[in-house]
Amino acid sequence: MTGPTAGGRQGWNDGLPSAKAYKARPGLSRDKRSAEQDRAAGGRHRRAVLLDDGRYARASIQLRLYRSTRRIRAYLRWSDKGETEEKYVCETDGATRAANLALAWSKARAAAMVVDEQLPPASTASSVAVRAVMSANKGKDTKPELLLRAALYRKGLRYRIGIRPVPDLRRTADVVFPKLKVAVFVDGCFWHGCPDHYRPAKKSGEAWGQKIKDNRDRDASTTVALREAGWEVLRFWEHEDLEQAAEEVRAVVEDRRSGSR
Repeated sequence: MTGPTAGGRQGWNDGLPSAKAYKARPGLSRDKRSAEQDRAAGGRHRRAVLLDDGRYARASIQLRLYRSTRRIRAYLRWSDKGETEEKYVCETDGATRAANLALAWSKARAAAMVVDEQLPPASTASSVAVRAVMSANKGKDTKPELLLRAALYRKGLRYRIGIRPVPDLRRTADVVFPKLKVAVFVDGCFWHGCPDHYRPAKKSGEAWGQKIKDNRDRDASTTVALREAGWEVLRFWEHEDLEQAAEEVRAVVEDRRSGSR
C-alpha cells in the first residue's frame, strides 16, 4: 500500500515516491535553490565542508530517486578547486522535498560531514550570519541594478555604468548619461537605510546605526553636489518597480534631449 505510513513517513513498497518528495520546482532560479538549501540546513553558514587546507566549501544536498529500489538517496556535493566532490549521506522517505532535505542535512551534520563556518580572524562582522548578509549586499552589479539596466536597454537607451559623473567628485553612479548629465542610483535597502525595510542590527547596534547614518548622509551630499554641478539625479530603492523606474529615467532623458530641462 502506498501513501503515508502510521509514523508519518512514506511507504513506497508498491510504487514510486511522489515527485514532490525529491524534485525541485521547475524553473527555480539559482538564488532560490540556494535559499532552499539554506532553509533546510538551518542557515548558509551551516552548509560548510571543511577542506584539508583549512578552507570552507559551500555544500548542497542532492536528492535522487533510484527506480529499481524505489528509494530516494541524499548526496552531499561541493566543489574544491574546480572539481566536484560527492558523498552519500542517507536514504530519505519524507513526504516532501523540504522534509527530505532537512533530514539529509541533519544526518550530514551528525556524521560530521558538514560544520558551521567560522568567521575569519580579520572579519569585523559580529557573526557568520551577519557576514553572510554583508556579503550578499554587493557594491556593484547587484540584481536590481542589472534589472534596471536591462529595462533601460529594452527602451533603446544607451548609457555608461559605474563611473563618476563629475571626475573630481569621488562619487560613482550606477547608470550615467554623461552628455545629458543624468545620474541614476539604485540604493540597496540594507546599506542605505531604507525606511520600509531596514532593520537595525541587534548586535553592535550603535556602530551599525552610525554606519547607515554615514551612508545616508553621503547619499544626500552626493545628490546635492551633482545637482549643483547641473546634473539630474534619480534615486530608486532596490525594492521598487524597476520597470517603472526605467520609464521614469527614459522620460527624464528625453526631456534633457529636447532641452526642456
